[in-house]
Amino acid sequence: MARDRPEVSNRLAVIAGGGLLPHFVAEAARARGENPYIFALARESMQDWSDFDHRTVSVGDYAGIRRTIAEEGIGRVVLSGWVRRRPEWRDIRAPLRAIPLLPAVVRTLLRGGDDAVLRMVIRLLEADGVRVVGAHEIVPDLLGAEGPLGNRSADAKARADIAAATAATLVLGRLDIGQGCVAVGGRVVALEGAEGTDLMLERVAELRRLGRISTRRKGVLVKLCKPGQDMRADLPSIGLDTLRRAVAAGLAGIAVEAGRSLVLEREKLIAEADAAGLFIVGICPQRVMADDGASAARDD
Repeated sequence: MARDRPEVSNRLAVIAGGGLLPHFVAEAARARGENPYIFALARESMQDWSDFDHRTVSVGDYAGIRRTIAEEGIGRVVLSGWVRRRPEWRDIRAPLRAIPLLPAVVRTLLRGGDDAVLRMVIRLLEADGVRVVGAHEIVPDLLGAEGPLGNRSADAKARADIAAATAATLVLGRLDIGQGCVAVGGRVVALEGAEGTDLMLERVAELRRLGRISTRRKGVLVKLCKPGQDMRADLPSIGLDTLRRAVAAGLAGIAVEAGRSLVLEREKLIAEADAAGLFIVGICPQRVMADDGASAARDD
């Protein structure tokens, strides 16, 4: 049963997309004494929100979200979880005061990448005086630290794959396309696009099956923030599903950006990774690229 509505003017709301992250954020906020309101995005959020004050909204219904923000005394919003479906411009419902922003909103939906769309969402919310906060501000212990997370470490071959995938992921991020790449044998074999990390890893597993990727060389998944990314939205994250798909894809491990990525269900993730023989490591992309450059200079 949902709890009673509080009489506050700075209530936290969670705009909940897909995946487990929104629930982690909501539970963490509740544990520290807040009563978060949940906007469950239709066809994206599949969590059970019956124990929270909540409503289901379409991605484009900003007018409805704004009404509820006013009614519930919401002053802060956190964006969490993935959004796989963009609204069509004709499905956007905006209040009158947001009409001047609509041309920019439509252009962003038609031409912008995911990061541009999220920046537009933040701009709309802030135009109504709502403060947008990052998921890591609500659940800071989800942030990955630099170095190995479990008992396994990357060997020399894996470090070469990390360097190759890091270089490619930085380029991919500058183009606002994706946050992850897979490298095998020092060669990039998969780039994350609109399909997301899970489907990219399934594609790698299929390429292995078809013999397009060597079965002797394992490879690494790297996930990074996009250069210049606003940390209040869409931080790269890994969880048990990511790990299990990495195992199925025959990878040696996963590298995530330290301090700028989220690690879900950390204890279970580390235990399962150790049991499967995979490493999980937090990296600093600049340090990886500098070390790779120094190594290349020595080889020359």
